[in-house]
Amino acid sequence: MAALNTTSQQLLHSLPFPSKTSSTAMNLPSTPSPMKSSPGRTLSFQKPRLFTSAVSFERGSTKKRLDTRFCSAGTESLTYKDSGVDIDAGTALVDRIKKLAPGIGGFGGLFPLGDSYLVAGTDGVGTKLMLAFETGIHDTIGIDLVAMSVNDIVTSGVKPLFFLDCYSTGRLDVDVAEKVIKGIVDGCQQSDCALLGGETAEMSGMYKDGEYDLTGFAVGIVKKNAVIDGKNIVEGDVLIGLPSSGVHSNGFSLVRSVLARSGLSLNEQLPGNNDKSITLGEALLAPTIIYVKQVLDIVSKGGVKGIAHITGGGFTDNIPRVFPAGLGAVIYKDSWEVPPVFRWIQEVGKIEDAEMRRTFNMGIGMVLVVSPDASKRILEDGHGAFLIGEVTKGEGVTYL
Repeated sequence: MAALNTTSQQLLHSLPFPSKTSSTAMNLPSTPSPMKSSPGRTLSFQKPRLFTSAVSFERGSTKKRLDTRFCSAGTESLTYKDSGVDIDAGTALVDRIKKLAPGIGGFGGLFPLGDSYLVAGTDGVGTKLMLAFETGIHDTIGIDLVAMSVNDIVTSGVKPLFFLDCYSTGRLDVDVAEKVIKGIVDGCQQSDCALLGGETAEMSGMYKDGEYDLTGFAVGIVKKNAVIDGKNIVEGDVLIGLPSSGVHSNGFSLVRSVLARSGLSLNEQLPGNNDKSITLGEALLAPTIIYVKQVLDIVSKGGVKGIAHITGGGFTDNIPRVFPAGLGAVIYKDSWEVPPVFRWIQEVGKIEDAEMRRTFNMGIGMVLVVSPDASKRILEDGHGAFLIGEVTKGEGVTYL
């Protein structure tokens, strides 16, 4: 490996390895060596590539960077697929992968270990990153990264143990990278897990200046007799929704199409926000809520039979994932107030209700399937939760 340059050494010395770790965390050296294969952050360098990214985004104003295909026509209904994301194609791929690796398809992967399961999940932040590039808000995007993985694995009743990340960029900006990784540390503290290490990959020619990509990986543990798998869900069980902070980290390809149509910049005020002062950028970049402590507290008191993290696919695709065959759900669509940011997205994009519910969380980031008795306790315990529906015979999700 080539010797590290001064910039790289500065980053390695400044990385905020966890100020708060669980008892399972390994003791990491204060200055991790990239030459070692043991846990810790490494920094890798790639030779300059002979080609540039096939899809590029010009630096500058929001209007210039967003896809102009959606600016000319302002009357048709926008869809996630038209914005470049085909949920059905993703589902079809998962179905094919299941034939190669039976057992996948849940929010996290379970690996038996004695009387417990190790549960792993991996995810990224998607094109929400593009809004971070535009606004210069980098200090919370790391929270999103941690949230996407730990929220997935906690659906099995799992206590997260540790987290790893990969920060990839074309040219390393130490100040930006430090802000991002401090956000990751913050996310790990919120979920009470250790940041065990990570990778900083500098790949010249892969990204434009000022751009980067993030990937995260979380591992947790749960006793086999305590795993939440949805098998005991029955007709008449209740759906409890936990509020989201906003869009979280899914649906941003459609959000960017809406922004392009609106003609607004991310520095302008969010319309229809009940006279509260917040910019579009601040509203859209609000960090994803990390539900780990809240969910584990609820689970510890009993009665929780299934949990769905409302990510890509929204209510329509994610809630049925936890049900046994032959069961569906009724959602009471007026049982909580949809946040203003979603109302603005739908109005500007002229997006159909069904498309909104299959793309966004609509103000509910986590859904717990619980017994009727447990629902009363959860609602009384002050979790800010809503009774949003119930389990019925049938398939899929119906909205009333």
